[in-house]
Amino acid sequence: MQSPNPAPSRHPALVPLLLLGLVLVTLASFGLGPVALGPERIVAALFGYGGGGEDRVARAILFDLRLPRTVIGLMVGAMLGLSGAVLQGYLRNPLAEPSVLGASNASALGAVIALYFGISEWSPVMLPILSILMGLVAIGLLFALAGRSESPLSLILAGIAVSTLAGAGISLALNLSPNPFAAMEIMSWLLGSIENRTIDHVWIALPCIVVGAALLLAHPRALDALSLGEDGARSLGVDLRRTRRRLMLGVAIGVGGAVAVSGAIGFVGLIVPHLVRPMTDRSPSALLLPSMLGGAVLLTGADILVRLIPSDAELKLGVVTAFLGVPVFLFHLLRERRLW
Repeated sequence: MQSPNPAPSRHPALVPLLLLGLVLVTLASFGLGPVALGPERIVAALFGYGGGGEDRVARAILFDLRLPRTVIGLMVGAMLGLSGAVLQGYLRNPLAEPSVLGASNASALGAVIALYFGISEWSPVMLPILSILMGLVAIGLLFALAGRSESPLSLILAGIAVSTLAGAGISLALNLSPNPFAAMEIMSWLLGSIENRTIDHVWIALPCIVVGAALLLAHPRALDALSLGEDGARSLGVDLRRTRRRLMLGVAIGVGGAVAVSGAIGFVGLIVPHLVRPMTDRSPSALLLPSMLGGAVLLTGADILVRLIPSDAELKLGVVTAFLGVPVFLFHLLRERRLW
């Protein structure tokens, strides 16, 4: 496939700065929390020297609590940021994110089914498995509703239908909960959090996120060609059906794996592409890697914030990211008002 070469990045230091931010939030995530760990204790815990009681406590905090939580935050944030950038480019809609296609709501419904029927008590992996399966079911339903149409509008309308159906299923489960404790468990999961995650959750999500990211990052020039419209992309040799199938499967598998271990966390896929877009040449392919890195930085930073905010119970991560999404909507509202 032949396509024009993208213009150079407006800010060549963008990716190095994001990588630096990734390192900084990772180190901060290791050290910050209800029990602060200084650099010396972190190094001692990582390399296993020092045998005092405090060092054993530091190792327990670092390896049992903060390391899995940090890795999951980085993976989930990267997947959500990448998915948002891909969907905004493919659908040519600046407000697109994984929930637009129903992937997030469907994966959340799978987890709710596991909680409602007690399936999650059979094994810790049952909740993630059902979440991922429902994400795949949703993408199959999306293809069935959209049919052979290659228009992004058809996908958006089909996605709204799938998302609404999944949301109705979640509401039904809450409405029919046998007791308040079951409803509270479902609501707590739906608010999104990576608290109390273990290394098992990392291994559950990692294969799905790797496969999903690989599908989304393959052939980024197709997204650039699609910015010319369907006819323009077809004239450049883009197979629209194959591209749509690859991108939708990537979103379903990757986001399904992410939601399976983190709960429903919104707005990351919406916020991050808008934050990095002014520092790129604004082509869809130029947004992919920065959005992936930016999503990891943003979600991990938000997770550090929820640990540090003084409260009787730790705030849910999905609540914090929802508040971060409000300024983005206001910005677009004000910009549209100036254009009227």
